[in-house]
Amino acid sequence: MKVILLQDVEKLGKKFDVKEAKDGYARNFLIAKGLAKPATKEALEWMAIQKEILEKKAEEDLKKAQVLASIIDSREVIIPVKVGEKDQIFESINAQKIAEKLKEAGFDVKKSQIMLGEPIKDLGEYPIKIKFEHNLEAEIRVIVTREKEEEI
Repeated sequence: MKVILLQDVEKLGKKFDVKEAKDGYARNFLIAKGLAKPATKEALEWMAIQKEILEKKAEEDLKKAQVLASIIDSREVIIPVKVGEKDQIFESINAQKIAEKLKEAGFDVKKSQIMLGEPIKDLGEYPIKIKFEHNLEAEIRVIVTREKEEEI
């Protein structure tokens, strides 16, 4: 029986592949669990439309990622921190803090996209890579500075 896979199925195929499966396996497992549907003429036309929609969405996502990567590339993110007498900082700067600062600046970057080996624990400038979807990368500079003390 020919079926159209509605999801990736291990050892059978990927979403929207048309595959040949044994009748019992197709009816009792794939179709029953909503993993596939019979490959009728109408279903094949539906699949072609779905593929077009997914391709258009992927192109739009790529364009958005390219624009965001080009805008964010070479940006500086300044993070003020409390500092002790010997310039030791009292907190470490992690991907979450960098993502929050980028969000404040209007960029939607997740902490999982920020390639930070280990947290920053000293004052200074650090080049940080940000990975976007579609294998796009941008590099920002994170500047860890002394927090200004308010005068009383």
